[in-house]
Amino acid sequence: MKFTRGYWLTRENYKLSYATQCVRVTASGDQLRVLSACRPVHGRGDTLSDGALDVTFTAPMPNVIRVSITHFAGKALKAPKFEIHETQCHPIVSENDQYACFTSGNLTARVLKAVGEWQVDFLNERGELITSSSYRGMAHAFDKDTGKAYMIDSLMLDVGEYVYGLGERFTPYVKNGQSVDMWNADGGTASELAYKNVPFYLTNRGYGVLVEDTSDVRYEIASEKVERVQFSVEGETLTYDIIYGGSPKGVLETYTAMTGRPPLLPAWSFGLWLSTSFTTNYDEETATSFIRGMRERDIPLSVFHFDCFWMRGYNWCDFEWDPETFPDPEGMLQRYHDMGLRVCCWMNPYIAQQSPLFREGMEKGYLLRKTNGDVWQTDLWQAGMGILDVTNPAAREWYCGYLRRILRMGVDCLKTDFGERIPVRDIAYFDGSSPLHMHNYYTHLYNEMVFNLLKQERGEGEAILFARSATAGGQQFPVHWGGDNSASYVSMAETLRAGLSLSMSGFGYWSHDISGFESTAPAHVYKRWVQFGLLSSHSRLHGSSSYRVPWAFDEESVAVARKFVKLKCRLMPYLYGAMVEAHERGIPMLRPMLLEFPLDPACETLDRQYTLGGSLLVAPVFREDGQVAYYLPDGVWTSLLSGEKAKGGRWVKETHDFMSLPLMVREGTVLPLGARDDRPDYDYADGVELHVYRLPEGETRTVTLYNLQGEAEAEYRVSMRAGEVEVETDTKKPYTVIVH
Repeated sequence: MKFTRGYWLTRENYKLSYATQCVRVTASGDQLRVLSACRPVHGRGDTLSDGALDVTFTAPMPNVIRVSITHFAGKALKAPKFEIHETQCHPIVSENDQYACFTSGNLTARVLKAVGEWQVDFLNERGELITSSSYRGMAHAFDKDTGKAYMIDSLMLDVGEYVYGLGERFTPYVKNGQSVDMWNADGGTASELAYKNVPFYLTNRGYGVLVEDTSDVRYEIASEKVERVQFSVEGETLTYDIIYGGSPKGVLETYTAMTGRPPLLPAWSFGLWLSTSFTTNYDEETATSFIRGMRERDIPLSVFHFDCFWMRGYNWCDFEWDPETFPDPEGMLQRYHDMGLRVCCWMNPYIAQQSPLFREGMEKGYLLRKTNGDVWQTDLWQAGMGILDVTNPAAREWYCGYLRRILRMGVDCLKTDFGERIPVRDIAYFDGSSPLHMHNYYTHLYNEMVFNLLKQERGEGEAILFARSATAGGQQFPVHWGGDNSASYVSMAETLRAGLSLSMSGFGYWSHDISGFESTAPAHVYKRWVQFGLLSSHSRLHGSSSYRVPWAFDEESVAVARKFVKLKCRLMPYLYGAMVEAHERGIPMLRPMLLEFPLDPACETLDRQYTLGGSLLVAPVFREDGQVAYYLPDGVWTSLLSGEKAKGGRWVKETHDFMSLPLMVREGTVLPLGARDDRPDYDYADGVELHVYRLPEGETRTVTLYNLQGEAEAEYRVSMRAGEVEVETDTKKPYTVIVH
């Protein structure tokens, strides 16, 4: 949101009151409070008839400083807040003639006390400046046309500093130069709108910023003022956290400690998911033919998904199987379980007027209402639909009762679609929450409700969603997929950019509709996207109006799908370890290159490649002719598929057929490959192959393999001694060492 015209002039409809001078410092216990006048104060008369900003510094945990800026403190507002997990911290408050300082761990806020100047510097443990709020940065804005008030701050950007994150965004991966609004919307992937808006960004300078506001936080990122990141919220108070990590990984570790880390997921969820697709015609016979077709073609399948029309049209959601197409749902689910499959079903928080749940929910007050008491309704999506009021505990329990019934029927997991089209005008929530602040936060309560139900019904470690919308903290309720993309290489690339941005927003797992949701991809796009999709944390074949089984494209698509599903199954000992790291440290499985190579400037802007875990570099192919250009950081890299070696510190151009792509192993890696390629959930330690890639002399790598409950089961200490590989292990299960 822009408040100025250029650097000097204010837009005509705004009155801006900037923090101009520190006039009072109060230190009490674990906080520092600073009063800033909005004009220079040279004498007593300057304290009259003008505003002031009350700025408070606190520490929710070490290495984090919370900044709260208040203009009018008396504004009544009932708004949901992000759940922040605070830990004990002992900040240090100090003051001298020049500065007032507040230190949390390795991060210090230093407030200048000079007359007529305003400067808040944030310094690391070495006293180096990481960012600052300075001249014309912190402010209160009043819109004379609308009567609305806004709070603003802006933080300086250094030369060569790049901004990442802010949720799953399909715009350029580096956010410099963009205006970004935090407003969940169903906009598809070819749009600046986003399903998952997270008011958190980090930079390549080793710090991040979380704005603790669930409303439509608005960012100007090196745009309105090209040397700053500006953020603003409607209201009279702004609260944000400066999070210092020293590196991008360190920032994500601290940020996810604050907002929640991803849980462990069931190993079966990492296998291939196959969907009925959306508007296609299907019944049990059709679904079974797909499952048998995959088995006949030796393509391992883990999950079968029923999309919207498992229920009757006009009835979404009533959680009743359409009796014309699924006359025996319990028997069908048992038959699929007997085939070794898990089953997922689609749902959303909207209730059509034709659903029996609508009248029941209306009479009991469980649906979202207008301020006049009417149920809020629309014809957009389902005729006459209402929306579950997730702020009402009784409504949540009522709704979950219907979900519990289908789970006990044999459904294993749920696709929690939508959650973005949440109205804000003339709306009254059960708990009195501000509709503006509930718009983005709705999805958090919605996905939390369903995820917790799955934990109750399936047990810890077995719960998994397939969710589209999210906000800060949503990483606790995985998995999320990238929304409605198109069947093209351009859309495939924008999908990857979104996944990289979501990874930089604290989300450990991510998926996408392989070959695009809209339209039907040509076979060459399908095959390239299959490679990419099966080298993502979670992999789903899903579309809109056509089936996504590989033989619907061409016979080579069958071979590509078979090869890369089997490869992913063999990679499970490695991928499971990456999941544990996401759970324990908050480091995502799909990683922008910057996370693994923060000191290599070439990695700061790369958005067409990534690492899967810490050791595998993936460069999807985005061209029909198979040409691909990718960057290899310093070192010697080895192709996992061909065994060929390549020297790093340079760009590489190659051409790959449909059975290949750049999938490179980092030197110094000990890569565990499992003994099975027919399923993702098996005993990873039984017959594991330890592939050793140029392990330096005298160095040791420790590889830990886990059982399917996430417990460490076997450990291998692999060392290079006098040119020979030595292995120490605590397991008696057979293993093989292969040196590359």
